[in-house]
Amino acid sequence: MAYHFPQVTLLVTHYNRSRSLEHLLNTFKNQECTFGGTVISDDGSKPEHLKAVKKLQQKFNFDLITSPENKGLGNNINKGQDAVKTPYTLYIQEDFEPDTSFTEHFLDAMQFLKEDPKLDLVRFYAYLKYPYLKPYKKGFSEMLIKPWFTNYKKIYYYSDHPHVRRSSFFNKFGRYAEGLKGDKTEYKMCVSFIKNKGKALFYDDYKGLFKQINPANEPSTMSRSNWTQSENYAIAFVRAVYRQLKYNFDLLF
Repeated sequence: MAYHFPQVTLLVTHYNRSRSLEHLLNTFKNQECTFGGTVISDDGSKPEHLKAVKKLQQKFNFDLITSPENKGLGNNINKGQDAVKTPYTLYIQEDFEPDTSFTEHFLDAMQFLKEDPKLDLVRFYAYLKYPYLKPYKKGFSEMLIKPWFTNYKKIYYYSDHPHVRRSSFFNKFGRYAEGLKGDKTEYKMCVSFIKNKGKALFYDDYKGLFKQINPANEPSTMSRSNWTQSENYAIAFVRAVYRQLKYNFDLLF
């Protein structure tokens, strides 16, 4: 069954992963899922990848927004979002693959956004389940945030993982911070989303609608410091205390 979403633009950020991008676009094509527009925002990829993306543009007819040099995730999302002309934006990084059931649940998400003008975005994927959820309907839950919630993962109220949002997002939450590493850019948007009283839904089967693809020939370009991933008990304890203090401080001031 074919699905067309004329009020939605598919926004994909890309950097040196043209094969992954082609796979994502082909997946949507094979599922007969189309949008009112498609924007590919490239962050100064190597010439061979940019050449491949321009070849893909002839096949998929998307708007390509380029940069003469790598300026980071924040700049890449900002310039991509600026090019969107529809009321809603489906944001996906190039290394994801939608499941065949995605369109069915995307229809529900779009209905939720149209029914509730206070709803800012609907999330489809996460590494971890958000700790504070209230059942909503059709397999989605409302994300909750209160100052007294003690689980530091509450900071991930927003995420750069696949989601649909209103294209007026910047008007309420500001633009993405530029000139920072990707994880810090995302963190600052998490803080802004909470401080500006964002409202979001979370798909309960949070790894069921998308799969992240990291083939050996196009590995992830996101890097994180060793201490944030260490499983050493002492480091994990210090990290948890630090996050609890830092996150609460940033949300208060």
